[in-house]
Amino acid sequence: SSWTPDAWPILISGDPTRSLNNSKHASKPCTPYPPSSVSGSSLLHAEAVDCSLSPPGTLLKFNCGKMAGGKKKKEVKKETGLGLSFKKDENFGEWYSEVVHGEMIEYYDISGCYILRPWSMGIWEIMQVFFDAEIKKMKIKNCYFPLFVSSSVLEKEKDHIEGFAPEVAWVTKSGKSDLEIPIAIRPTSETVMYPYFSKWIRGHRDLPLKLNQWCNVVRWEFSNPTPFIRSREFLWQEGHTAFATKEEADEEVLQVLELYRRIYEEFLAIPVIKGKKSEMEKFAGGLYTTSVEAFIPNTGRGVQGATSHCLGQNFAKMFEINFENEKGEKGMVWQNSWAYSTRTIGVMVMVHGDDKGLVLPPKVASVQVVVVPVPYKDADTQGILDACTATVETLSEAGIRAESDLRDNYSPGWKYSQWEMKGVPLRIEIGPKDLANNQVRDRILVVCVRCVRRDNGSKSDIKRDNLVEQVKTLLDNIQQSLLDAAKQKRDASVQVVKTWDEFKDALAQKKMILAPWCDEEEVEKDVKERTRGEMGAAKSLCSPLEQPELPEGAGTICFASGKPAKKWTYWGRSY
Repeated sequence: SSWTPDAWPILISGDPTRSLNNSKHASKPCTPYPPSSVSGSSLLHAEAVDCSLSPPGTLLKFNCGKMAGGKKKKEVKKETGLGLSFKKDENFGEWYSEVVHGEMIEYYDISGCYILRPWSMGIWEIMQVFFDAEIKKMKIKNCYFPLFVSSSVLEKEKDHIEGFAPEVAWVTKSGKSDLEIPIAIRPTSETVMYPYFSKWIRGHRDLPLKLNQWCNVVRWEFSNPTPFIRSREFLWQEGHTAFATKEEADEEVLQVLELYRRIYEEFLAIPVIKGKKSEMEKFAGGLYTTSVEAFIPNTGRGVQGATSHCLGQNFAKMFEINFENEKGEKGMVWQNSWAYSTRTIGVMVMVHGDDKGLVLPPKVASVQVVVVPVPYKDADTQGILDACTATVETLSEAGIRAESDLRDNYSPGWKYSQWEMKGVPLRIEIGPKDLANNQVRDRILVVCVRCVRRDNGSKSDIKRDNLVEQVKTLLDNIQQSLLDAAKQKRDASVQVVKTWDEFKDALAQKKMILAPWCDEEEVEKDVKERTRGEMGAAKSLCSPLEQPELPEGAGTICFASGKPAKKWTYWGRSY
């Protein structure tokens, strides 16, 4: 009642104005923002307006008039705004939370746990279909093991459980009764599965044993949870294999690592580096760990995208996984384990998202093309709607994931904003100018359509007679453009250093650092200790499998210790 007549009181609707923690105000459809100062005596008379159907960021402008009974009537006008309250370059953390909360996740009442909505599950399922088909070509079979593991089994491999001990969640009660023996919830499944490997493997004919399971895991003890990137429960696949020889195990490690590279680069359009982890960063209890490493230029942090471990014979020794070879000799198997998780989705959001919201690579978008009717006054609205439906049918029959937005209670501009926030790669607009007057079997034909790309906003008109071919070309171009742009930003963030002073300067500039290293664990611990601060300590990310030349004659020394360098290694802060 105190708003001024010469100001534009604004109601901002949708999720950006709601508390991310589901506060007591979260159920309110919109939040009013009155002017800070009041002048004049006329008051705004506003009737109740339902904002619950408005998308995040819609600005509802109320044209001010006199109070009830006055001559002027209230006029309500919807105007589509940017949609996000935070900008990626100015407040990355809040921007990320706002983007993923829009359509991808919902906050749960247990900290660190999130509901994955269909928009994000669709991405996960697309990657799952690809990866599952590829590992089946490698004769890897799917299975499922229980979620629970006994303490005696979990603690059998000392180094392994020490690495996971802070993250293990325990079931201690059944109803109101204490369990005699607490039961752990799997943080990973090595100790769950390997007692049965020893039961199933007796001779060389039982090898190789190659299993994979799609499941959830729980890792509890941590602070600052981040949707997709760091959560207490997450979805993943985990492969567990056993071989007669180390050579077979080594070969599979790299085969799977290449599949992970393909997920990131070919599907998510994110450049990654294939590398080997240091002894300090490798999987607890394993022989060595390889990974694909991504980088987020906005935060200057690396992300371990997926890992492929050679476990050696350590677990085989603990769980007595032995076999008899062709000569009747006893031996222990060589084992691998490898996994990628829903973290992939978070990395995609961080790399490609912009100030309008999500930007989805076409290969993982559950909707690749959205068709929006643009009717005008006195236009043949039904003809336009029919043309939209026919266009979707044509694209769908060609294997393109397309949908139409025929809702009549929203303007085209409102729809554009919403679908941009959802990140749909390509928008097709069909209006009266896009229709031909000639009738064929009582159906109006589309002569051409307007296409708008989500990645760069460029517009183009394409003809209806080769619609499918041109849409496929556009989608392929968007996919490649996203990868090229991400690679350019990543490469611009990589800095080669050779001294400690250069290292510190590069770290302060949020760089991904490539430096010569002596490969000594004590030196890595020292680097961590010397770089501790509010932003977190730096650590080794990986040593690239494709090593740059390290001139021996030039006497290249380690950037941190001054000792002779043995390899090039990427360093930086990480998630």
